[in-house]
Amino acid sequence: MIEWFSAKQNDKHKFSIMIPTWNNLEMLKLCLASIEKNSKYKHQIIIHINDGSDGTLQWIKNQGFDHTHSAINVGVCWAVNACRALVKTDYIVYLNDDMYLLPNWDAELWDEIERIGHKYFFLSSTTIEPRKSPHPGILSPYDFGSTPEDFRESELLNQFQSIKAPDWSGATWPPNIVHRDIWDLIGGYSVEYFPGLYSDPDFSMKLFEAGVRVFKGVDKSRAYHFGSKSTKRIKMNKGSKQFLNKWGITSASFTKFYLKRGQPYSGVINVNHSHPGLKRAIAKSILKRIMWSFSGHGRTLGPNSK
Repeated sequence: MIEWFSAKQNDKHKFSIMIPTWNNLEMLKLCLASIEKNSKYKHQIIIHINDGSDGTLQWIKNQGFDHTHSAINVGVCWAVNACRALVKTDYIVYLNDDMYLLPNWDAELWDEIERIGHKYFFLSSTTIEPRKSPHPGILSPYDFGSTPEDFRESELLNQFQSIKAPDWSGATWPPNIVHRDIWDLIGGYSVEYFPGLYSDPDFSMKLFEAGVRVFKGVDKSRAYHFGSKSTKRIKMNKGSKQFLNKWGITSASFTKFYLKRGQPYSGVINVNHSHPGLKRAIAKSILKRIMWSFSGHGRTLGPNSK
């Protein structure tokens, strides 16, 4: 069961920032401090507290944040969908609690939204990570610490702008932003991916199916990502199987040939369906789907299905 707690509305808020958290209080405090310190605009903050027995629930109540709460860990999809009920602005930001937002992150996103001039977009900030990442579009390895205790904040603030990179194609992961009308059109995040693996590319696929063609990573909007801690504490879903069985193509093929994730941004998505690589990828996806059908469809039970 999820509970909702809402504070008085502030009409001056620019974005509604949704942050799922699971007994990760010190990291969450650092994340919230970065929003307060490094944002140009004021934003509504909505936190979903999974469990919260480490002191998170009481601390959030004392601070007066809008929040939702579940006694157990319901995963990221249920969490952000619950937060949606408290959204009071036109723009929804999804942010992980292990991220530190860097100066003007929000101004750069807002400037991009104004340039686009319509609702059918999906934007991501550019993340900097301490360990080498296999994902194009992520700036790594740039190690400024992996915990709140060893975080070298001053060094990061002094150096992050010296890391040069272009805007990139293929917005998928947080920090990301979407208009709430588009969020509602596609129904938010898909809860069948509990506790959340591969729900990010699934969200992008639903946006694509709804007609969104602007998937852009904004280089000047940046965040430092310490790295997921929660996934090490819970058995993850078979997200790659779920994605393939739902959409008929692998997530890797979708992000490569449709979103072109990590490539320098060149404008709205234009899928070349005659591309030999895409044709091979679709054929391999069909074969893999047949082979995986013998080992189950990849779905997992939800948080309350015991």
